Amino acid sequence: MFAPHEHAHFPASGSHAGADVAPAAIIHTHIGPADGTLVSGLLKKSAAEKASDLLLVAGSPPTYFAGGRWRSLGEAPMDRDVLRQSLVSLLSEEQKVRLDEHRDLDFALDIAECGRFRVNLHFQRGTLAAAFRAIPTNIPSFESLNLPPQVLSFADFPNGLVLVTGGTGQGKSTTMATMIDHINRTRAAHIITIEDPVEFALTSRKSLIEQREIGEDSPSFASALRHVLRQRPDVIVVGELRDLETISTAITAAETGHLVIGSLHTSSAAQTLARVIDVFPPVQQPQIRVQLAASLRAIVCQTLVRDAANETLTPATEILVATSAVRRALRENETHLIYSMIETGRNLGMHTLEQSLAELVRAGRIDTDEALAATTDRPRLARLLGVQDRIDDSLTSALIRGGDTPVDIPWADSPRK
Repeated sequence: MFAPHEHAHFPASGSHAGADVAPAAIIHTHIGPADGTLVSGLLKKSAAEKASDLLLVAGSPPTYFAGGRWRSLGEAPMDRDVLRQSLVSLLSEEQKVRLDEHRDLDFALDIAECGRFRVNLHFQRGTLAAAFRAIPTNIPSFESLNLPPQVLSFADFPNGLVLVTGGTGQGKSTTMATMIDHINRTRAAHIITIEDPVEFALTSRKSLIEQREIGEDSPSFASALRHVLRQRPDVIVVGELRDLETISTAITAAETGHLVIGSLHTSSAAQTLARVIDVFPPVQQPQIRVQLAASLRAIVCQTLVRDAANETLTPATEILVATSAVRRALRENETHLIYSMIETGRNLGMHTLEQSLAELVRAGRIDTDEALAATTDRPRLARLLGVQDRIDDSLTSALIRGGDTPVDIPWADSPRK
């Protein structure tokens, strides 16, 4: 079960950079108790509320995200000049120049006795504003995540491509972190992660781990991945497969004997396959389908849903295993058959999101309205639950309770955060 504060357990995908925009450099800053008093004080208060995110916007009270909802830290609006001075005091001279030139700046911030945060400074209505994301320091146990056991077994593949997908804040980073931790504890391997930014400082155990941070150690995912292939890795972890070159190189790496674990912002297995294929020009797509069919091992899609008591978050998943039938459908451009293959592949370790949600409802872990709000195929889920008469009202009910708020909050037992 997830506590009502999720996000940070590993590569946070670079949410400020699109496929065709180079990600901003992550510059590390440390704040002690004597400086950055306003910001550090607000971060400590939000951390005490187990918040994953804190927003500072002039003219509004400090606002934090916890328990699946946005809440205010008091009622007093922030003064624009005080806020600007407080935020600028966090920056080096180099950072000030970058902020002035680009009007956006990403960096990582350590607050004494509070934790580590990813920060984005930006302008809105001509005033400086900030978004802080807490980064946890400890990887939770796989058992605490309540994910299907086959997810961890995907880390045991000697090679191939494993994709972990879902929306922002749905736990992809944490799942990938537990997979890396499993490899690190169970076998000797050379693991290289490519992250934006590095969230967990991983300690080598049975494996040797190197962590490369975009902006600090490499200019982009694609560039880092190209060079990583020359460093004799066994396992490559890509925080985000965001463009053609990165995806192409990842598939090639998976084909040539490496285990590649990567993430995408997609909500279903079929959508994931379509996204990977469609990023390539039509003339290349037949060859990519062949390569993907040969290299794909599994896809895990996940979303976090409020539990029946509205106190914690529970993962619902869709799992695809690359069986011979799935590979054939990929090669022959019949991905429209994928959903039915997953639906009928329970004995092979597969299930659809709707099947997962239905099981959670039957087990009493989430309520029906939350389940119906979490799926993009409400009629299908309603049939599984025998509640076809409720599909017109369920979404409205969930939205009234805040079900439309993006779940973007850290996992259980996260230190700060």
